Amino acid sequence: MTSYWLEIKLESDTAPGRGDGVAGLVNAEVQHEPSGLPFLGGKTLKGLLTATCGEILYALDQSQALGSWDKVAKNIFGQPGSKRSARGKLHVGGAFLPDDLRQAVAEDIANKQVTREEILESITVMRRQTAMDAERGTPLDQSLRTIRVVLRETIFTARLDFLTEPTNEELALLSACIKGLRRIGTNRNRGMGRVSCTLFADEVKKMPVAISLADHFKNQEVSA
Repeated sequence: MTSYWLEIKLESDTAPGRGDGVAGLVNAEVQHEPSGLPFLGGKTLKGLLTATCGEILYALDQSQALGSWDKVAKNIFGQPGSKRSARGKLHVGGAFLPDDLRQAVAEDIANKQVTREEILESITVMRRQTAMDAERGTPLDQSLRTIRVVLRETIFTARLDFLTEPTNEELALLSACIKGLRRIGTNRNRGMGRVSCTLFADEVKKMPVAISLADHFKNQEVSA
């Protein structure tokens, strides 16, 4: 197994929603650990990377440069509804805040120095929005929604595990997907959830993976 690390920095307030809310408090709650610290689910993160990969493959196909990249993508992400034997070789873990912070928070909660609610409120904020009547320019009745968002500049890290050693082509395509991932979470099409992502080969030394899809095509042109 070969591991890499994906660092996600929030460039704007982001709402990694969990699909429900809290009655009387918030309509869309963020995913968070029992300690109150927010996180991004691995399954959701893999889905976002897969969707970005689909956009890249479409662009390659439109420029008549798809070649074998569709096969490379299937090797990485697998196919929807595929059997275990046909699943992709990449496993995407959840994206969490730094381990030392998580451990310190867990200890403080255990010692009753702080509550889960206080932790959650310290790194998130409420945002409110309402639908507008297009003709009158006034808020629609009963349309006010409250969404909790994680504050910008927050950094999450996810572990990516390849079941077998990835090829240069697989790393190149994965790197392109990570660079192409620009929005995550609820309301990402309405200004929220802008992110910048970096793939590292080492969690401690923070060594960025240097293989890029563009460089791969340049190498192909030189060898041709």
